Amino acid sequence: QVHLVESGGGLVQAGGSLRLSCAASVRPFSSYYMGWFRQAPGKEREFVAAINWRGSSIAYAESVKGRFTISRDNAGNTVYLQMASLKPEDTAAYYCAARLNSGQAVSDMTRGATAIDYWGQGIQVTVSS
Repeated sequence: QVHLVESGGGLVQAGGSLRLSCAASVRPFSSYYMGWFRQAPGKEREFVAAINWRGSSIAYAESVKGRFTISRDNAGNTVYLQMASLKPEDTAAYYCAARLNSGQAVSDMTRGATAIDYWGQGIQVTVSS
């Protein structure tokens, strides 16, 4: 059974930083694209960032470019999302996502649910103004 377990969320002031982690039980981890999505109350889940196994191909939503950094540790089966210069509009539940690499570009994960094989349970990030 596959598990994606997020950690590192919480409450932070605007302008602050947080790092989210996602421990993944997908095997082999290197065969999966990994990504992050978020969902604010009353809104649809939206793409945030995605990364291939080598870290050589990365995609970001325009709203987080230059502020968020996705990375992965293949030996530790973990993907990270470093968030800086946080804004109140970044407040949301953040979800880790995994997609088996079957030849598509990593940016294909931007399609959302239809392009995702596994989801984490989500973790709350709240940015106060």
